[in-house]
Amino acid sequence: MRVGGVSFLYTFLIVMLGFPSCLLAQSSRYKKLVWADEFNYTGLPDSTKWDYDKARGCPELCGWGNNEWQYYTWSRKENARVEGGYLVIEARKEAYGDAKYTSARLVTRNKGDWKYGRIEVRAQLPDGMGLWPAIWMLPTEKKYGNWPKSGEIDIAETVGYTPDSVYQTIHTGSYNGMLGTQKVSLIPVKNIYSSFHTYSIEWTSESIVFMIDGAAHQVFNSTPANTDKWPFDQLFHLVLNVAVGGDFGGKKGVDDTVFPRKMKVDYVRVYQ
Repeated sequence: MRVGGVSFLYTFLIVMLGFPSCLLAQSSRYKKLVWADEFNYTGLPDSTKWDYDKARGCPELCGWGNNEWQYYTWSRKENARVEGGYLVIEARKEAYGDAKYTSARLVTRNKGDWKYGRIEVRAQLPDGMGLWPAIWMLPTEKKYGNWPKSGEIDIAETVGYTPDSVYQTIHTGSYNGMLGTQKVSLIPVKNIYSSFHTYSIEWTSESIVFMIDGAAHQVFNSTPANTDKWPFDQLFHLVLNVAVGGDFGGKKGVDDTVFPRKMKVDYVRVYQ
């Protein structure tokens, strides 16, 4: 649910769909582990696998920002570190640059880019009004143009004013938040803030299936396959971040008493 720094009225198209268990049979086609980080080390995130999107965002130049309130730091353990077997992304209330909050936005761009596969992230997401943690994917080369024409895959994200629920969303030229036509499911998740859950997609040339803990909640099909509706035939990379405020996360303000807040990631695994 990122909109490249463009302010918009987010009109939710809630697609509460249930799918038969046979849908999960797709996962059997993806058995080869091609990329992973198990976070079995200590210190900064592995620089051979992770890079950072930095500072306040630059919507006119680099196509992201979303009017978020934090400063995204890099190579700073206060905001992104590996400890105790987990990747920790921490949002903090502190003055930094021209911002009142800090956080981190990690990307695998040009270090982990995939076309089709099963992408799994096991994570514990943070709560709090104004927090906007997200596990999502963006096109690496923007084959069909800038957002939203080249697509976006939101594997899991939450906002403080809809607690205990996860959004799983597709954006394309035809289906996007600026038009209120994005394809989105809002999924209740038990113990979302106190337990780890596995957020994943099964992505083929025909469809993207969204799952939580192995259960499918939404399927997005490639038919009719034109680039405005299906730009998902190109390389995408993974993004992990905790935003503060912004067009979506800050619609009802930010509670300064909740900080600091952490997203903990147990592992990231990609199968093809």
